[in-house]
Amino acid sequence: MAERSFTTEVLKLRAGDGESFKGEGILAITKGLLQSGVAYVGGYQGSPISHLMDVLNDAQDILGELGVHFEASGSEATAAAMLSASINYPLRGAVTWKSTVGTNVASDALSNIASSGVIGGALIIVGEDYGEGSSIMQERTYAFAMKAQMWLIDPRPNLTSIVDMIESAFQLSEASNTPVFYMMRVRGCHVTGEFTAKDNRPPEFSSKNHVVPNREAEKIILPPHVYQQEQDKISKRWPAAIDFIVDNKLNEFFPGKHKHLGIITCGGTYNTLIRALQRQGLSDNFGNADIPIYVMNVAYPVVPEEVVDFCVGKSHVLLLEEGQPEYIEPAIHTLLRKRDIQTKIHGKDLFTQTGEYTAQITLLGITRFLEIPGLAAVSKRFSVEEVNNFNSPLSDDEHQKLLAVVPPRPSGLCTGCPERPLFSAIKQVQKDLGPFHISSDIGCHSFATLAPFNLGNTIMGYGLSLASSSSIRSALPHKAISIMGDGGFWHNGLSSGVVSAVFNKHDGVLIIVNNGYSAATGGQDIPSMVEPNNIIATTIDAPHSERDDSVSIELACRGAGVEWVRTISTYSIELMKQTLNEALQSSKPGLKVIIAEGECMLNRQRRIKPLMKKSIADGARTLRARFYIDSQTCTGDHACIRLSGCPSLTIKPSSDSLREDPVSYVDNSCVGCGVCGDNVHSAVLCPSFSKIDLIHNPNWLDKLSSSLRKNVIKLFQRYDESRRPGQLL
Repeated sequence: MAERSFTTEVLKLRAGDGESFKGEGILAITKGLLQSGVAYVGGYQGSPISHLMDVLNDAQDILGELGVHFEASGSEATAAAMLSASINYPLRGAVTWKSTVGTNVASDALSNIASSGVIGGALIIVGEDYGEGSSIMQERTYAFAMKAQMWLIDPRPNLTSIVDMIESAFQLSEASNTPVFYMMRVRGCHVTGEFTAKDNRPPEFSSKNHVVPNREAEKIILPPHVYQQEQDKISKRWPAAIDFIVDNKLNEFFPGKHKHLGIITCGGTYNTLIRALQRQGLSDNFGNADIPIYVMNVAYPVVPEEVVDFCVGKSHVLLLEEGQPEYIEPAIHTLLRKRDIQTKIHGKDLFTQTGEYTAQITLLGITRFLEIPGLAAVSKRFSVEEVNNFNSPLSDDEHQKLLAVVPPRPSGLCTGCPERPLFSAIKQVQKDLGPFHISSDIGCHSFATLAPFNLGNTIMGYGLSLASSSSIRSALPHKAISIMGDGGFWHNGLSSGVVSAVFNKHDGVLIIVNNGYSAATGGQDIPSMVEPNNIIATTIDAPHSERDDSVSIELACRGAGVEWVRTISTYSIELMKQTLNEALQSSKPGLKVIIAEGECMLNRQRRIKPLMKKSIADGARTLRARFYIDSQTCTGDHACIRLSGCPSLTIKPSSDSLREDPVSYVDNSCVGCGVCGDNVHSAVLCPSFSKIDLIHNPNWLDKLSSSLRKNVIKLFQRYDESRRPGQLL
């Protein structure tokens, strides 16, 4: 299962030479790989390239027909190591992951491959975004490309460019014997359009045509070979890359009538640049701009002669370099000054230092450029002052008024998420025992660091929570608590966390949230996943059947030497509290592992909603559980909301005229997980919660029971009315 199915769209990948291919960027990338004769593909999911893994997974029939090997890698390091096939053999390979965190994980293998060099094209497709579109720290792949001497392609985000640059990237890799980064932003991944397809090419060598084993000692990364490899990077591979880029015109030049000016941009920001120029009346919708533009589809290496040729004769050139710190800007300054070319280069001085170059930021930067003192006048529609007004900034008073009616809503867990009861239990235990040090991890559970739980001190990396608590454990009044998901456990947590903790006699508590999927990245399969039965479940504890090929987390922990292991349902809040207390207060030495099981509710709903819809349409009796709050009983203190923060828990005006405070209310998004009811019972809050079953296609017994209940309720209502003041019995 995954966040999205592409079973229909992947049929387009069979398009042959001359056919029109329509779709989004992710599909175009896959088609580009197949047209380029790729032999193997692997990767690790993560935004914005998660869907590339989903497309490849759904296209396995097509990949199999061509002889293309595909793997969903256990980590980015696993994926990067696959590229070693291209060191000794003419095999084209591609791997993909979220950057920069993925590149950090893969860095060891990438550095070794960059040193050895490749003879088969090796492509690393990285998903990279800046600003609000990114959920990770703001770093750039550019730095790694410079450090390891790997080339970086940043294509213009239209389907034709995306596909053409895939094939060019393989050719560049082979011409210079160097692995190549291919960077995609979220807008490029999901841009829609069309291009003229070519036939898919089966790889030269595959399971259908075996390669002869080949050993080349000079490509092993040990002395003395590494010394020659470093020499080759500069003396052979760099010049070969520059020659290929120039000869094949991978970078693009677009003319304009204002020849005294110029704009340099990477391919990924080209569309936003054209939109900004169009708003200023300096370009049409098709990219015919009045100012000359140099597009660096190859962001690294910078091609000296192209930069010089573009800048000569221009008084001022504007550089769009998204992200920080800037690398291209100082390189261009150095190139021009060494050749005594006095063209003035503007970049970060006119743009924001950090974050994404949005349409507004790009428009503002270009307008500032056009208003540089002494610059020959260029006709434009808006001044800097007018562009600034497009922001419609709020005053402090307006901001406070807005907060009064629209409360802040931090990122949070889905309705019915199995992790919500876990953190509710931890919160209640913490109230009894005092504050804990909690090492959090990458995944959905990281949202527990936000309101209303506010649990968690650090997030160090995927599967690193237990390792990050090792140094603080001896200085704490309680055992340190570490939390990781099943995805993080298999990614890195078993070796760097559990095994290391056992070896170092770490007396802490590790909670592994086992929701059955790599939920945070879209619900992809993991080694320990379970296959739910295809039934219409009326309760949250639907039976699951272990997959024959699944691996047990508990057995893995015991195999690593953990003796204290408990596996319990996350929805059993009272049992979870008891288990946490036992683990935290146990005198038994060694690591304590609690495996908290509960299927990812988002994936569960994706699975059962179609089944439920079909069951209702077929006329079958179908139940849907949900919870209800009695408005007359609710006190309106909203402790239930503060304790769990479920999105289906909200408020509504009280029907009692004597109550000023609104009462709690469960809206129709409720999935019937029961956490709110269990919370109020476990925390001894209030008796206003009730569970109800919504019955579709009721049978005769349901109808009879409903009629009897209504009549009984009416009798009690009449009796209650008769006892009101002024009424006689």
